[in-house]
Amino acid sequence: MTYHTIRYESAEGLAVITLDRPEVMNALNAAMRRELTEALHRARGEARAIVLTGSGRAFCSGQDLGDGAAEGLNLETVLREEYEPLLQAIYSSPLPVLAAVNGAAAGAGANLALAADVVIATQSAAFMQAFTRIGLMPDAGGTWWLPRQVGIARAMGMALFAEKIGAEEAARIGLIWEAVPDVDFEHHWRARAAHLAKGPTAAFGALKRAFHAGLTNPLSTQLALEARLQGELGRSADFREGVQAFLEKRPPRFSGR
Repeated sequence: MTYHTIRYESAEGLAVITLDRPEVMNALNAAMRRELTEALHRARGEARAIVLTGSGRAFCSGQDLGDGAAEGLNLETVLREEYEPLLQAIYSSPLPVLAAVNGAAAGAGANLALAADVVIATQSAAFMQAFTRIGLMPDAGGTWWLPRQVGIARAMGMALFAEKIGAEEAARIGLIWEAVPDVDFEHHWRARAAHLAKGPTAAFGALKRAFHAGLTNPLSTQLALEARLQGELGRSADFREGVQAFLEKRPPRFSGR
């Protein structure tokens, strides 16, 4: 497939999807949402880990307000028909998804990053729930992810005041995994992503399912789910390889099966 708003590269088990509208700080328009969703599904069949990042000086500035938003755009329809499939493609992916936030992440762009399983940001990056600045409330999953990641008090403050949160502060409060010096950023996230791409893919997928279910399951249901998923993993080639590597005192060579 030919892409016009993103770049897609896949090699050595890693799919890197780059938002590529730097002239508008990678703002999300309909074409980009469609291409991102397609690329995420494509990666399931080609890779063992996925990276989302941006080109230029921003990760994503959010909804492209020049894409009809101010003149009769039906926001409910756009959210249900375009954002929801995109966010579900990240959340429900059996592969680990890493957001490498290279710059500003605002509004829906911030929440696109937060949908990933792990977020690594350059120290100069910032996150902002900018919605109230234009008379809206957080969307693109923001009202679901933010309270779970930073608690209701911080989530409310971020949403009500729409202030920038620097990457180091975001890491300190648990909004993201880590903030990395700008000079080391790309080398670092690529090393992290390579680790995931060479890891036990089935175990990564199972732990995602378990963590997601654990947000709402009662303890008894969660323990049963853990037992079932762990039983499946115990019959996998990766588990056999992991044990053998441990006994032989060598790094494991996981196959993803």
